[in-house]
Amino acid sequence: MCPFSPAATMTLPTVMIMLLVTISNAVVIAFAFTFGGGGCYRDGHRLRRWNRGFDIDRFNEKSFLLDRTIVPTRIFNAVSNGYGNGMDQIRLMESDMLVCVDSKDIPCGKMSKKEAHSFNQATPRGCAHRAFSVFLFNGDGKLLLTQRAASKITFPSVWTNTCCSHPLYGQALDEVDQPDDFPHFPGIKHAAIRKLYHELGIPPEDVPHEDFRFLTRYHYWAADTVTYGEGTPWGEHEIDYILFFQCAGEGPRVTANHEEVSNFKYVSVKELKHMMYSDEHKGLLWSPWFRGIMENGGFLFWENLEEALRPGSCFCSSDIVYFDPPKEHFASYNLSMHGRETGVVTAEPIAH
Repeated sequence: MCPFSPAATMTLPTVMIMLLVTISNAVVIAFAFTFGGGGCYRDGHRLRRWNRGFDIDRFNEKSFLLDRTIVPTRIFNAVSNGYGNGMDQIRLMESDMLVCVDSKDIPCGKMSKKEAHSFNQATPRGCAHRAFSVFLFNGDGKLLLTQRAASKITFPSVWTNTCCSHPLYGQALDEVDQPDDFPHFPGIKHAAIRKLYHELGIPPEDVPHEDFRFLTRYHYWAADTVTYGEGTPWGEHEIDYILFFQCAGEGPRVTANHEEVSNFKYVSVKELKHMMYSDEHKGLLWSPWFRGIMENGGFLFWENLEEALRPGSCFCSSDIVYFDPPKEHFASYNLSMHGRETGVVTAEPIAH
């Protein structure tokens, strides 16, 4: 060391102070890098983006603040195949290839998410396709409830179950099940793991494939008239697989992707019924599929959670339960002459 360098003349306390400052700066830089895309924090009754001061109060009701203090708002890479990396909602609508099915849930072709969800006079219920709804519970049996982001193209800002999405063609792990895959449906579970990471940042190791429980399927449709009015160009038409999963303790750490989820919280059966049916919360929006599921068996499954999660549960069924949406989800072109076969593919079954 040069005897005239500054370091050579420093005392030990000075060196220690400089070392602590250097470590502190490194921590700050690492934090900024990790959350550089923005983040959210709790400020009284408000949820705010802490970069650039973007206020998203409108996404959150006063009584339902996030259960975590900081939520990174980067677009996440999903599992190992990078699903959704750098893609906004429009690109995902155009690139996701859904599994079109007939009324018996037999795969009959593929179609982009955008086309399958397009509602109009020519396709008043879009095109029937496969979906899944994950119900994730913590060790106390509380359900992880989520609110869809306001940037979602279909049914934005509605409260719903933990994760709702679609199995896709072309994924690294095959997501297209065949009828003889009942009751395990490995493809649907692969899709659920992919989307739990993409939407909520829940890593695959926290939701092992073998611990998902398939219960039943629901066939429903709904026009997104609440968002776009009676002439809405969008809607849902799905055969929806119900998957239950229970985690130990408080449940997995949630790191929500703000492109997908604006809010989340764990609720008990009693708390959910209060949110859904009391005058106090009548301004909350709910997804039509979640309402239909809960009122056609969902509450029963939850109230008997131990049985629902048991391998070979009495609730596990190959049946497909059909329901129409609430009246407010009928568009002007949804006519009384339309039936459950409207929008359902009738082409020859295809293998994948």
